[in-house]
Amino acid sequence: MQKLFGTDGVRGQAGTFLNAITALKLAQAVGIYFKENSKRNRGRILLGKDTRRSGYMIENALVSGLTSVGYDVIQIGPMPTPAIAYLTESMRCDAGIMLSASHNSYEDNGVKFFDCSGNKLNTDIEKDIENIFYNDNLLDSSQVTHQNIGKAKRIDDVIGRYIVSIKSSFPVGQSLSGLRIVLDCANGAAYKVGPTIFDELGADLIVLNDAPDGFNINNECGALYPQKLGQQVKKLRADIGIALDGDADRLVIVDENGETIDGDKLIGALAVYLNSQGKLPSSSCVATVMSNVALENYLEENGIELFRSNVGDKYVLQIMKEKNIKFGGEQSGHIIFSDVAKTGDGLASALQVLAMIMQSGKKASEVLNPFELSPQILKNLLVEEKKPLDEIEGLEDLLNKFRAAGLRDLIRYSGTEKKIRLLLEGDNKTDVEKSMDELVEFIKQRLC
Repeated sequence: MQKLFGTDGVRGQAGTFLNAITALKLAQAVGIYFKENSKRNRGRILLGKDTRRSGYMIENALVSGLTSVGYDVIQIGPMPTPAIAYLTESMRCDAGIMLSASHNSYEDNGVKFFDCSGNKLNTDIEKDIENIFYNDNLLDSSQVTHQNIGKAKRIDDVIGRYIVSIKSSFPVGQSLSGLRIVLDCANGAAYKVGPTIFDELGADLIVLNDAPDGFNINNECGALYPQKLGQQVKKLRADIGIALDGDADRLVIVDENGETIDGDKLIGALAVYLNSQGKLPSSSCVATVMSNVALENYLEENGIELFRSNVGDKYVLQIMKEKNIKFGGEQSGHIIFSDVAKTGDGLASALQVLAMIMQSGKKASEVLNPFELSPQILKNLLVEEKKPLDEIEGLEDLLNKFRAAGLRDLIRYSGTEKKIRLLLEGDNKTDVEKSMDELVEFIKQRLC
């Protein structure tokens, strides 16, 4: 039995792993699960997507699967992932579905799910849905007939609801007037809503990559390619650059010098700012095991406790809920303000960053570089198979050698791609580089 769910929903190459048949069965399984377990039971599910060409194929398959088991579907077209989380709750739906492969290139696609409160599904629910997916008898017996078949309708005006919710997170009475911003929409889901928000708040706005054609999403643009944004920020003498990824749940900031701001520095600056505003209850925040130890030290110096989660914004949010913490994020750019959004929201996070900078009266480069990072190297290697790490002979001995030398390590497989992610961190850059070269060679010999 092939594992269906990864780190964030179901993701893979469109037309092969994630084809129309898989999408239809997946929708049936989700519909069957929520018919029995939704707290709302209104009989309707919200469905949004990003701008990939394959979205047409998979969207129609999802609609077919959901209506075949009796669900009505509300289709809202291209919208950011966090908008789906917000609108699922706002429109009183049983569940929400976002069709996106986030930062991946156009060849891939994915399906993310939210419960009636706009929260991502936990692993137990994902396992239940996966069990239904592989139960052909249950899928067959759950299909309905006659008047019980669901219907689908497309609504194009919900964008306004989301815009109002995001704008309301910006300080009342404050505008972005006088601030020159370059916004990179990555030819993705925020190509309409993003520019509208910043324009309505009065920014002097220059927009890049807001012309999706189905194939150019994330293509040398957006959060994965901030260097190009940086060039434009310098050329246009802007105050700041904002880069989103394909589904706009990730944020990368470029300062006025065209330099990309590290995600851990962004989290640190925001945490201290929120704490100074009395908006960080218990003076705590959450980051992942990937975050630099310098972030932890900086927060401790400022009286803020850091809790670490597994990689993935849903795991950040899980710890936030358990500890009643209002702020957390990943160094990759997923930042969560739980009073504003149910998941990482690039647009909401950008407004919080801008509010912080404007209140300080300083330049972005001054505000967003509050500490120096410890030397850290992250490598991603393609692998032929995801062999259990504890079965790789000699790996633990090698890591123990690194640890004895004072290095911190994190080795894990990607939840969405056939890759292994290698992280080493320490006090001495040369030692980290040498050790990473040794680790990469070791992994290549055994997995690549």
